[in-house]
Amino acid sequence: MTRLLRETPLRAEASETLDPQNWDELRALGHRMLDDMIDYIASVRDRPVWQPIPDRVRARFREQLPREASDLGEVYRTFADFVAPYATGNVHPGFMGWVHGGGSAVGMLAEMLAAGLNANLGGRDHVPIEVERQIVQWMREMFAFPDTASGIFVTGTSMANLMAVLVARTAVLGKLARQHGIGNDGALLTAYTSKAAHGCISKAMDIAGFGSDALRCIGVDQAHRIDVRALRDQIARDREIGFKPFLVVGSAGTVDIGAIDALGELAALCAEENIWFHVDGAFGALGILSPALAPLLAGIERADSIALDFHKWGQVPYDAGFLMVRDGERHREAFAAPAAYLRRETRGLAAGSPWPCDMGPDLSRGFRALKTWFTLKTYGTDKLGAIITRSCALAGYLEARILAEPRLELLAPVNLNIVCFRYACEDADKVNGQIVVDIQESGIAAPSTTVIDGRLAIRAAIVNHRTDVCDIDAMIAAVLEFGAQRSSRRDRLPDIEAPPLAL
Repeated sequence: MTRLLRETPLRAEASETLDPQNWDELRALGHRMLDDMIDYIASVRDRPVWQPIPDRVRARFREQLPREASDLGEVYRTFADFVAPYATGNVHPGFMGWVHGGGSAVGMLAEMLAAGLNANLGGRDHVPIEVERQIVQWMREMFAFPDTASGIFVTGTSMANLMAVLVARTAVLGKLARQHGIGNDGALLTAYTSKAAHGCISKAMDIAGFGSDALRCIGVDQAHRIDVRALRDQIARDREIGFKPFLVVGSAGTVDIGAIDALGELAALCAEENIWFHVDGAFGALGILSPALAPLLAGIERADSIALDFHKWGQVPYDAGFLMVRDGERHREAFAAPAAYLRRETRGLAAGSPWPCDMGPDLSRGFRALKTWFTLKTYGTDKLGAIITRSCALAGYLEARILAEPRLELLAPVNLNIVCFRYACEDADKVNGQIVVDIQESGIAAPSTTVIDGRLAIRAAIVNHRTDVCDIDAMIAAVLEFGAQRSSRRDRLPDIEAPPLAL
């Protein structure tokens, strides 16, 4: 300890803590914040879905590091005036661009409670971890997994997919791979998914040390599901030349159109070939709660691991990703690491082993389970399943509107809740790209774009529980209006090149 620290006088004044000197003032401001955020959600239709950030607003967040204290009321005013109005917009029912859940007031309140507890769910013996274990138990029941299955909350399915790759790697190479690396045997390991799978699968292979070239991207059928026969043939070819297939990733809701792979066929193939079967169910896995959709997920109960997000179709506020592993012991073998400061006891605060940090890379973990627990307890799975079913019905309504309108063109089958279409005109890629930006900037709705069979599509992903028929109608009307404007002056459309992807 330095001399300066040793000679610093200790004082017991309230100003030396971060607690307020006047709790009543904080309470009043806190109630105001809560009321304002409830109003923000309740009056969401009165605002644009999204609006561009003015330069003057963006400039406010380029200030230097604050050295002196500021009044909390002033800080909150900055939030209310310059943060809340310029959020992503996925709370709004007109947000359909990406698969973002709308959250709920219940989840918001639970997040506040979790922040008050400030619990670290990396380990030790406290009830917040029991809440997370309760969710694990419910997920076993939901997906018909055995009692020995394990589960853990993570940021999202991108992280859950990476962790599944690491569990599969340890399962095939053994625990020593964590110490010595993948070695020569690991260099021969190959994984498989479809060309329609999320890009985070390739990134997971990269981060796990295999390299993205070790991932074989298999073609899809007309429904955009992985071609199981082509997969079988590729596995056979790889084995013949000395590669070692170890992982197949099936999709329960592909990123572009929401296709669900034939999970039962994939499970049977993986069992036959002794290959780890992982399901990327970022949003689609929760379709198991819908009696209408559950049959499409047949075979998911045979997966070795499942990744999903409660913050999508589960309507839990961000972030609340989850990983389930059928064999809990293999899960722990992939991540558990002894350390003196993590010593376990049979009594006291260091009891309660195994701890969540034994099943993932994080020792510091927030209480994500609480908002998920509140959501499941408050609404029940029947209600959540009905919300999921309704979002698919709304996608069906949008599909019908498109098919009935000669100026619109459907570009892909509607599997679940994602609809890909475009305004039919000359130079359609350029025009439809501009239409989407026009609609976003208008604040009417927020669709996005993707590319289907080489053609740019307007992509509407209906996830928010607040979305209704009127929101679909408003988006269609906007597409037709901006489409007519843009196509009538297509010769003056500027060529706008998108920023390059990071390499």
